[in-house]
Amino acid sequence: MFNRILDRLEEVLIASFMAAATLVTFAAVVMRYVGGTGISWAQELTIYLFIWMAKFGAAYGVRTGIHIGVDFVVNAARPSVKRVLVILSMLLGVVFTGTIAFFGARWVIFIYGTGQTSPDLEWPMWIIYLAIPFGSGLMCYRFIQALALFVKTGQLHSHAALGEQGEESGS
Repeated sequence: MFNRILDRLEEVLIASFMAAATLVTFAAVVMRYVGGTGISWAQELTIYLFIWMAKFGAAYGVRTGIHIGVDFVVNAARPSVKRVLVILSMLLGVVFTGTIAFFGARWVIFIYGTGQTSPDLEWPMWIIYLAIPFGSGLMCYRFIQALALFVKTGQLHSHAALGEQGEESGS
């Protein structure tokens, strides 16, 4: 149940960030060419929305098996070696994303203490930087899920089976 809610939230956030960035950019262009004035904060907001979208999109990529990977060596290996390589790579993914989430949270706490705000929007920068621990933490969780699935079943997430898998398992 938790994973289904998290999956849906992840998808809604990614789509919302993408839609908002598109709408803001479109409005800024229309305002510039039709109204003669642009929207001064549009570029900054679009950049922040794309950062948030990318962080959550990376976690989505791990969950669905579409995240970038170099599997030439893994696919060429014997089954016993392949299993070790897959587990090792997922463990490295867990360690890396967990480390980024941890230090990202420390960075957010530091930035909060400085009181910095963004140049155009004048939003607190710590809110913008929350993308780092939230996105990396979710990505770490997705690596743990994928690792648990692989250890239990020997299967990897596959985007080809996403329609079936996402509804059946609530991964």
